[in-house]
Amino acid sequence: MVVQPKTKGFLCITSHPKGCAANVDAQIKYVENKGPISGSCKSVLVIGASTGYGLASRIVSAFGCGASTVGVFFERPGDSARERTASAGWYNTLEFTAKAREKGLYAENINGDAFSDAVKQSAIEAIKKSPSGKVDLIVYSVASPRRTDPKTGEVYKSVLKTVGEPRTEKSLDTDNAKVVEITVPAATEKEISDTVKTMGGEDWELWIDALDKAGVIAEGAATLSYSYIGPKLTYPIYRSGTIGKAKEDLERAAERIDAKMKMHRGKAFVSINKALVTQASAAIPVVPLYTSILYKVMKEKGIHEGCIEQIYRLFSDQLYNGNCLDFDENGLVRIDNFEQREDVQKAVFDIWPRVTTENLNELTDFAGFKSEFMKLFGFGIEGVDYSEDVQI
Repeated sequence: MVVQPKTKGFLCITSHPKGCAANVDAQIKYVENKGPISGSCKSVLVIGASTGYGLASRIVSAFGCGASTVGVFFERPGDSARERTASAGWYNTLEFTAKAREKGLYAENINGDAFSDAVKQSAIEAIKKSPSGKVDLIVYSVASPRRTDPKTGEVYKSVLKTVGEPRTEKSLDTDNAKVVEITVPAATEKEISDTVKTMGGEDWELWIDALDKAGVIAEGAATLSYSYIGPKLTYPIYRSGTIGKAKEDLERAAERIDAKMKMHRGKAFVSINKALVTQASAAIPVVPLYTSILYKVMKEKGIHEGCIEQIYRLFSDQLYNGNCLDFDENGLVRIDNFEQREDVQKAVFDIWPRVTTENLNELTDFAGFKSEFMKLFGFGIEGVDYSEDVQI
């Protein structure tokens, strides 16, 4: 079947198997060219391992650290009879697994609901079968719009809303390449609570408890999760909104988890990463326009990074290679430091009030935003023949 991109709102509902594979291969090549990371992890569990920062964490673990990996994700296989491609994360994982096993690395995959007890147990069994039988790094990188509580069966859904008052702000209609004004409504108390239950730190804690009870956490192990703060401009929509409340809960959970990890002479922390094009971020009002401007500024200054560059830098400059984690005053690791540089933020906010639909492509890197978005689904990758009939 010849696979072409089909978009629906903030999603691309097709993905290209060879394009996704090439995208994974490029990330592997980047890590291998950077060189091995010394004194690093040897057995890693990545929860949310098939796209974005989770995938990058698994690639750096395997190809930078030589680690065994167990990946947990929730992805859809392809269906030739219905001419429906697999999800991008499915193809990403196929390629990662093949390349890891070619190098003789243990790589096992659990496809299912990460919030469920059954998937946690499957992951534990996969860890026990790994060369060491334990993990010395646990990466929690889950972004889901809904969560079923494994104890009660209650379903929670997250929302993208403000807290307190509605907010009207400049944003970007990515489908039509237009700068628009958008009003984001205020959330109810239940919507805030449900978002925290879905995207906060409770499930991360449940994972650590299950792994600890099963005896598969190695001495000196670390666990980490990823978050975002961003500029004050996006605070009402993001950091001070419902998603931000969930992130605050995640960061509070890290403190509780850290106390548990100390029982293994280990640690837990949250890494604050930079704004990037992801399936999740593309749907957040204001953020696509800010990211498009940020990309232009950071590329011009030669300091732009994608997921793989960020995570390699986190592992090599802070987590391993004999280095120590550098925490800010709130106990967070900041690898968004290039984004938050004073000169970068000044340049972004010099552009912000001036950008319109007419000068969008001149003042921003919207072209780069669109390109990165399509690459998430395996499209626009150099060297891939998109007119070719491929097996989906």
